[in-house]
Amino acid sequence: MIHIRLPYLFALLTLFSSNLLLAENSTSISGYTIHHNALSTEMLLPEVAKAYGIKRSRQRALLNISVIKDESGTAGTALTADITVKATNLIGQLKEIKLREVREGDAIYYIGDFPVANRERVNFILSVKPEGAKRSYTAKLNQEFYID
Repeated sequence: MIHIRLPYLFALLTLFSSNLLLAENSTSISGYTIHHNALSTEMLLPEVAKAYGIKRSRQRALLNISVIKDESGTAGTALTADITVKATNLIGQLKEIKLREVREGDAIYYIGDFPVANRERVNFILSVKPEGAKRSYTAKLNQEFYID
């Protein structure tokens, strides 16, 4: 089992790709990059889950979103954003995901956890309005979860 430690938990969520870790998913639009990932909360170390108030379980998943303002020659600047999530599985059941903001130094993340079943594929449609933007942008992500 792979475990992730504080304080760089959420930065790591956007870097790795495998069934146990994460595929990086991002959407680039009009000067912004929206990073979005989902994973089983069982992957989190107990102290990480406790620090963020997340229940570790095979039957729970975590959605992680960050918004970066693109700036030439830099990694960009993290922004606050108004984000809404519509998440459904393949049979159309809605998943309620309440996001909360997490700040770690200059990083800003939005996380929310939710229940999942084995081999459940969840499709996420994100509506993201970055701080200072005049409009919202749409990003999409889908993830299949394995709990056995």
